[in-house]
Amino acid sequence: MQNTSADPAAQSPAVTWTPDPGQVTNLSRFIDWVAEHRGTDLRTEDGRHDYRAVWQWSVDHLAEFWDAVREFHGVIGTGFTTDALVEPQMPGAVWYPEARLNFAENVLRWAADPQRAGTAAVVHISEENETVQITWAQLRDRTLALAARLRALGVRPGDRVAAVLPNVPEALVGLLAAASMGAVWTISSPDLSVTATLSRLRQLEPVVLIGTRGYRFNGKDLDYSAQLDQIAAGLPTVTTVLTEQDTQATAHDAGPAGSQPDVTGEDGAGETAAGFARVPFAHPLWILFSSGTTGDPKGIIHSHGGMLLEALKGSGLNQDMGPEDRYYVAANTSWMVWNTLVNNLATGASVVTYSGSPKAGDADRQFEIIERTGATMFATGAAYLSLVEKSGLVPGQRWDLSRLRSILSTGSPLPDSTWQWVHEAVRDQVHLGSDTGGTDICSGFIGSNPLEPVHLGELQGPLLGVDVQVWNEDGERVRGEVGEMVIRQPMPSMPVGLWNDPDGTRYRDTYFSVFPGSWVQGDWITETERGGFVVHGRSDATLNRQGVRLGSADIYSALQHVPEVVQSMVLGIEEPGGYYMPLYVQLAEGTELTAELEERIRRTIRERASARHVPDAVLTAPGVPVTHAGKRIEVPLKRVFTGRPAEQAINRGSLANPEAVEFFLTEAAAYRSSITQPPGAK
Repeated sequence: MQNTSADPAAQSPAVTWTPDPGQVTNLSRFIDWVAEHRGTDLRTEDGRHDYRAVWQWSVDHLAEFWDAVREFHGVIGTGFTTDALVEPQMPGAVWYPEARLNFAENVLRWAADPQRAGTAAVVHISEENETVQITWAQLRDRTLALAARLRALGVRPGDRVAAVLPNVPEALVGLLAAASMGAVWTISSPDLSVTATLSRLRQLEPVVLIGTRGYRFNGKDLDYSAQLDQIAAGLPTVTTVLTEQDTQATAHDAGPAGSQPDVTGEDGAGETAAGFARVPFAHPLWILFSSGTTGDPKGIIHSHGGMLLEALKGSGLNQDMGPEDRYYVAANTSWMVWNTLVNNLATGASVVTYSGSPKAGDADRQFEIIERTGATMFATGAAYLSLVEKSGLVPGQRWDLSRLRSILSTGSPLPDSTWQWVHEAVRDQVHLGSDTGGTDICSGFIGSNPLEPVHLGELQGPLLGVDVQVWNEDGERVRGEVGEMVIRQPMPSMPVGLWNDPDGTRYRDTYFSVFPGSWVQGDWITETERGGFVVHGRSDATLNRQGVRLGSADIYSALQHVPEVVQSMVLGIEEPGGYYMPLYVQLAEGTELTAELEERIRRTIRERASARHVPDAVLTAPGVPVTHAGKRIEVPLKRVFTGRPAEQAINRGSLANPEAVEFFLTEAAAYRSSITQPPGAK
């Protein structure tokens, strides 16, 4: 995000959204409930609901806070007789050791409400704008029918069920069916290559594969049969391959097997209720994968209890989602943001699925979907919002966005210009928030809340239950300056482990090696005087010139003001006796890098980011390699430029556009050959 001074905390950015003081939110209800049921009054003397007070309580009394979240939302299960957190160390935190619950049972409890059962839980829209609604009762019945079929195929609690599906309702049914019986779910998007998919799924030794044989994208019907067959052939443990059509049966079609399954066994999943296996709190729910840009992706294991509590807190309290809302996220199934669909279902909100092109018809296609489905909340990558901004379109004039009350931007820092554009071109009163979190916790650390104003360029504050601080390299807390994002206490959604890491060594090395006992995942942030945060990107992609550090995201934010630049990549390359910082720009079609444009790029960076971080060279590139989540791969490319073999530094299977990396490999080779005097070195 853009910083225009050396001290971001000293700025007073404009307020872009303020809460309606008369609006009753889930969080205000929660605060009132805590006062009544827990004897802790977090309101101000004049009765206002104070976000900072409830956040402070949530981290000072961690176990009490999370137990209040459980009770307030009426979590279904047994054994909640102990403190919520009985072992608070990291890693190794122990939550509710006696509890038994099921994530899917808690999501689908809305089907038991006579007033909700016949209402839409999932709305699917196609590229041709055909819509299909699945009610809560239908979602429950299809979930239990698929679970019965999986059980008949021999799937047991703890077995892995893998899927290769686009963002369609059948993917949600598959997730909930696997969860309902205690099996472990994992999913990859068909956008990934066969090699990249197998590098993920083969690690898990799944017993069932659910896949698509074709889907429509950007006006074309894509035949995926050959790829699915290759994936199945590459998974020797798979005994059965199902297609998405196999998930469309109802419980009535499945017969008696869909009612009361026998799932007792040595795995600890013994108690059942209406077809749901109640498992221990820490029982694996799903496995997500890291991007894998530098090697095989890490399998990150999340739990039934941890993800359920996180969903109810994050979506229910911080995002204020509930039964009157409809949630739409523009994400493919390989991105952890797709999982937020079921998190929002857990609050009773309905969700929208869409597997078509995000730009079908025009760049603002996502806003057309919002109008047609009546979505109240839209989650998307910051890059998409910037893309529509640069298109010159004004979605708020083209589409009826009157029901849209909030937008969640994630995936990368949101440039200030795009932030302002949303309020000017989309909807003035929309609650636009920028959140940061990660696949690692399948949730957020810092982001939005419904009780405080939003300041331009800032994340509102820490999320509830997240004890976040900014530390310098000596482990000292800092404010108003850049440092590492550090989480000092456990969160229930922290992984229960990494796959194929039996003694936890890789887990500890990944998150707890920088500051033992505290979680660090490599995000570089600043805490402002208002208690908000500015995100600068990955700390291992830091641009450190003459002792002055800057995040690469600050450069990208500045370049939003140069319309000719479609995409960019900046690298900070340390060498003995020198520091080389090239900027590669992908220009709009028909645009050339003239002397005037290059000077304007340099001037924009100097004025809007940092005078010390004007690049040594501005070079054109045919494209910028990004992961399937749209993230630039600065760190792997930096390693290649400093001499690491490409086959060790970059996993092409992790890239959405692997062809784009070839240009940079050629550039790196040329740089290495001239290392005695790198061009433009300072």
